[in-house]
Amino acid sequence: MPTTGTPQTVTLHGQEVAYQHIPGSGTPILLVHGIGASSTSWDAVVGLLADRGVELIAVDLPGHGRSSKGRGDYSLGAMASTLRDLLDHLGVQRCVLVGHSLGGGVALQFAYQFPQRIERLVLVASGGLGPETSPLLRAASLPGSELVLPLIANRRTLSAMTWVGDTLARVGARPQFLSEDSVATLREFADPQARGAFLATLRSVVDISGQRVSAVSKLPVAAHLPVLLVWGDRDLIIPMEHGRQASELLPDGTLVVFPGAGHEPHRFDPQRFADLIVAFSE
Repeated sequence: MPTTGTPQTVTLHGQEVAYQHIPGSGTPILLVHGIGASSTSWDAVVGLLADRGVELIAVDLPGHGRSSKGRGDYSLGAMASTLRDLLDHLGVQRCVLVGHSLGGGVALQFAYQFPQRIERLVLVASGGLGPETSPLLRAASLPGSELVLPLIANRRTLSAMTWVGDTLARVGARPQFLSEDSVATLREFADPQARGAFLATLRSVVDISGQRVSAVSKLPVAAHLPVLLVWGDRDLIIPMEHGRQASELLPDGTLVVFPGAGHEPHRFDPQRFADLIVAFSE
């Protein structure tokens, strides 16, 4: 049986998929990160849930983290199929699916394609529930961003961003795009394959007008599921109103707001988030 927290990889249809599988009890919880991130974005939550004996799977989506990058299919449907293949590999029939941002869009697509494989659904600042999104993401989807990202990802620029971010943090004014995690994501874009995979993924869901893929019309397929929506009230990437509107369309949907949190409420208050997940999964 795998050592708790040990990173592993599996080849699924010729594609390397990285993941962590932490054995435990109850219905397994599958954690799916957002765009430009990886399974490590769940580390604080994973530690808290593992301490409670919960079975966990945290995956690096294709094109992210330690999973295969380069040319490929980065659509929501392809990523949902990858999750299904990973569950098959692990012998998991049903899961509690937790998706953040892009991962929320993948989770919604998974619920549409494989409804029999999901027991409960958690959407964290989820994509796919409305057109609005950050101007930075819309701009990054434009032609020519392939030329701009390498300039941003060079060592001198990142050092300057880190210095400015740290300086502003001392007075409590650090903007989200200068956070340590945002700078770490940009650092990965020095790798052409990681950069290409990010842009291919982004352009599959975002264009200059905003989010181009909507799951709102598909929400009825989740009507039989308990759905928990979690949002930060200071989210500058995807507005909290998307979560409010979705919760009203779902018969068994509940919105929980994290005051003061931005786009990553699970990292803003991992203890509260872990408590929510445990209570919701019981």
